[in-house]
Amino acid sequence: MDIKLSIKNLDAYYGKTKVLHNISLDIPKNKAVAIIGPSGCGKSTFIRCLNRMHEVVGGSITGSIMMDNEELSKKDPVLLRKRVGMVFQKPNPFPTMSIFNNVAAGLRLNGIRNKKIIAPIVEKCLKQAALWDEVKDNLDDSGANLSGGQQQRLCIARTLAVDPEVILMDEPASALDPISTTKIEDLIFELKKDYTIVIVTHNMQQAARVSDYTAFFYIGELVEFDVTSKIFMSPAKKQTEDYVRGRFG
Repeated sequence: MDIKLSIKNLDAYYGKTKVLHNISLDIPKNKAVAIIGPSGCGKSTFIRCLNRMHEVVGGSITGSIMMDNEELSKKDPVLLRKRVGMVFQKPNPFPTMSIFNNVAAGLRLNGIRNKKIIAPIVEKCLKQAALWDEVKDNLDDSGANLSGGQQQRLCIARTLAVDPEVILMDEPASALDPISTTKIEDLIFELKKDYTIVIVTHNMQQAARVSDYTAFFYIGELVEFDVTSKIFMSPAKKQTEDYVRGRFG
């Protein structure tokens, strides 16, 4: 198995408060990994460690996070976030920008100004995000005018534009209607052919549908990590079984 991210003995802190305890797991390349667990168990903190955003909110870590055998703590955070993109829970298109410019924003930040170069990348990313057919005639309209589901797919297209290797998704469908949620889930299936995806979700059915592997977190600890079918059908730990069967959480 080709490992994209290898996490060893990860502890995460907010100030002196430890919120993640000795997390170790390997995330395979070109697979979708779901992070499940009750609210406040450290899921979002964990994925924010994977692109060093935890530091942005005043956090710190000990332990090791390797990507392609390179230690992330030694990477420039800005360059790292080109390689490890993130899609948040609430769609956050740039409200003053057009649909086109939302997708192009990262390219321009990275010094690409030529519209002949930018335009085909924007089209490709909107197609990857299953949004092109809905917006191709309105690329100059504000991204804020789109529906919630469309805005989230626009944010995914924006993430794809800088050509990341890993995409982190923090409950990307929790604010969306069922039809939009289905589109996001279909998109994850397509994207994992080319990207490694780590998705935080509260939705057990969603985790079972979209992920190849699942990690169950509880109170800052990794209880169990395995192939998704095993986590949901025959987990090794009773605590995992109780959670996926809805006995707590």
